[in-house]
Amino acid sequence: MIPVGPLDRAAWRERESAHQERADALTADHRERSARGEKHPVWDFLFTYYSYSPAQLRRWHAGAGIQLNDADERADWRWYSPGAEAGSVFADAADFAEQKAPLAGLIESILRRTASRPGQFGCFGLHEWAMVYRDDEHRHSAPLRLGQAGTDALVEAHDLRCTHFDAFRFFTPDAIPRNRQALTRAEQPVLEQPGCLHAGMDIYKWAMKLGPLIPGEILLDSFELARDIRLLDMEAAPYDLSDWGVVPVPIETGEGKAEYVRRQRGFAERGNALRVRILEAWLGQDQSAGDQTAADAARSSRSVMTRSAAS
Repeated sequence: MIPVGPLDRAAWRERESAHQERADALTADHRERSARGEKHPVWDFLFTYYSYSPAQLRRWHAGAGIQLNDADERADWRWYSPGAEAGSVFADAADFAEQKAPLAGLIESILRRTASRPGQFGCFGLHEWAMVYRDDEHRHSAPLRLGQAGTDALVEAHDLRCTHFDAFRFFTPDAIPRNRQALTRAEQPVLEQPGCLHAGMDIYKWAMKLGPLIPGEILLDSFELARDIRLLDMEAAPYDLSDWGVVPVPIETGEGKAEYVRRQRGFAERGNALRVRILEAWLGQDQSAGDQTAADAARSSRSVMTRSAAS
């Protein structure tokens, strides 16, 4: 890969500092709660299910192929390669694609395929209700807004349309056969669609897994999207979270369903925009046309490097 840029030390350190300040602001409440040993049923999810620490979110990268001058301290960082000038480095997408081919292929497939599909907006967040259906053991200690009988009745009155395996796998045994289709991990790239709240939150996971290939600005935008989606996910959940200041979106009513879908559509648009930005930052081209895969990019980059060495 031939690095582009470059960014001199003053420029990239300024961007790094701005990123760290923004990340610190985004995680301040969580860090304060953690210091006091307090749990939160809404926001802990962003740091437990997505098991990335505030320190990881705070680490800034310029993105794939951007050369950082005078950056010796990053010479040993994973997926960084020497740049064109002494003491310079860049995040090497070709090396990542070669060393992590299955992961690169999975991430690209999910991002590209999900963005290409129409969103589905008829689930109304019932995945959370299916996780407590006919079960006295709940993932959260908070009481159910409608009680167990009311919660069960709501599930039975609706068609479960979950398309996200990592939500479906937490369904209770009685809820699993009520879903329109059984979901498997292998089918995840085929079934993901942009209307799914959990698919939108997962954009943060994919950005984090790509590490230094993704610019810090995109990583934090992905985290903010996950945060905003998580709030709706819990507002529409069956739990009474009033002790934490959460006002429910009552999807058992027509008005609640309408609000859920309206916000769901907004998240789908934000999510697809981020998917394209991630692909473009990672693969270095206009991804709206979807021409080149990560494997193709790696082969092309290696070919350029071979020709350069021979000349």
